[in-house]
Amino acid sequence: MHIQAFLSALVLLWAVNFAPPLLAFFFDKRWAAPVDGGRLFWDGKPLFGPNKTIRGIIGAVATGVVGAPVLGLPWFAGGAAAVLSMAGDLLSSFIKRRLNFGSGSTVPFLDQIFEGAFPLIALFPYVGTHPVVIALLVLLFCAGAYVGSHFFKKILSQQPFEGYPRPVNTRVRLRELTSCQIRTAPWAHMFHFEDVMLYRVVMNTVFRWLRLIDKGKANALNVTKRRLTLSFPNLPFAFDGYSMLLMTDLHLDGLDGLVERLQEWLADEPVDLCLLGGDYRMENYGPSEEAIRRLRRLLPHIQARDGVLAVLGNHDCPEMVAALKDEGIRFLVNEAQCVERGSDRLCIVGVDDPHYFRADDLPSALAQVPPGAFVILLVHSPEIAEEAARCGVPLYLCGHTHAGQIQVPRIGPVFTHTRSPRSLVQGLWKLKDMIGYTSAGVGVSGSPVRFRTEGEIVFITLKKA
Repeated sequence: MHIQAFLSALVLLWAVNFAPPLLAFFFDKRWAAPVDGGRLFWDGKPLFGPNKTIRGIIGAVATGVVGAPVLGLPWFAGGAAAVLSMAGDLLSSFIKRRLNFGSGSTVPFLDQIFEGAFPLIALFPYVGTHPVVIALLVLLFCAGAYVGSHFFKKILSQQPFEGYPRPVNTRVRLRELTSCQIRTAPWAHMFHFEDVMLYRVVMNTVFRWLRLIDKGKANALNVTKRRLTLSFPNLPFAFDGYSMLLMTDLHLDGLDGLVERLQEWLADEPVDLCLLGGDYRMENYGPSEEAIRRLRRLLPHIQARDGVLAVLGNHDCPEMVAALKDEGIRFLVNEAQCVERGSDRLCIVGVDDPHYFRADDLPSALAQVPPGAFVILLVHSPEIAEEAARCGVPLYLCGHTHAGQIQVPRIGPVFTHTRSPRSLVQGLWKLKDMIGYTSAGVGVSGSPVRFRTEGEIVFITLKKA
């Protein structure tokens, strides 16, 4: 057996096998026309099913043609192997439909055997025909293909727990996996290597070397109260004078003493409604339990007549929704929640994180708003401001940027960590007819310091213009 040819054939077959699900991962439903066109066989069952797409077959064949020369095999052999592999895959699907297995179901061995065996017709000149070699190649292919299929179908394509608040999306699930499910070092650090190096190693080392770390932490604990009065001509009369508390980017497990400082600031500050703008955890990876524990300590000090509404940020895990549901927090995950005063309604539209998880669905959330209601959009970052302005949202409340957390004189924020223009990254702003406010946030992330910025809790009073 020629080891190099054997390994090249094995890697090529795995690459061809993984091409269709990878294309589905990146392109979702785009160009996903089924091979059978939705037609039924004479037994009334689907020919192959909707998961076997023309896009997937073209991608697999292209992978074979391009990948074979990289692995030291002729391009025509790679193309032929890919065609035969897809033929085997279709045969497996045809048999599964006859056996009443649903499209997308996993049947070990049957899912892989034909897809791994058929391509050997094109690869015999390179790997040989010895039965042991052929059996070993097919066996290894089946094992690797099964593991890959299990990862896509059972981990990325299914709800991770009962009560999962988001629609299942493989791209979102992969980000959740690296940020929420993988908790132990060094694996968690490997998936967030850039953040670990920039903040934990470079910036924190520089601040300690300059002897600024203690001053930066003291600045970060210097949270201020900010008061805004915002006027709107279309605000219902019943909500003239309505008061709200906005707190974003709490990152409660990042600074000792922050919860106690907030408890002090919230004393004797009753409001009608409290809005939490996401990012309750310090890191964007690892455990969330300490942040949840500290948030539970803070919640009894929030005096909000109409309750506490919240959204998830780019540091947050969907498990937080279930963990805090009995603590008086109502999480809005692309949802709307209305406050009624007689026949007047004020609706808070909460949109899921648009920055990292990119799970926002503003049209779906706005569709839940009854006609004539005044809308306040609560979202973690300013990154969907243009879309919100086009939809006629009157008030947009967000955070995420920390006002840069570290600013330089005459330059402003060093980092904003957002795709938004700098005009939207801090304070009060206006876009078309929409008023927006980007809070500097309460806590800190990355480095536990602030320079030339202040954390803030924001009290907003709505007025009828």
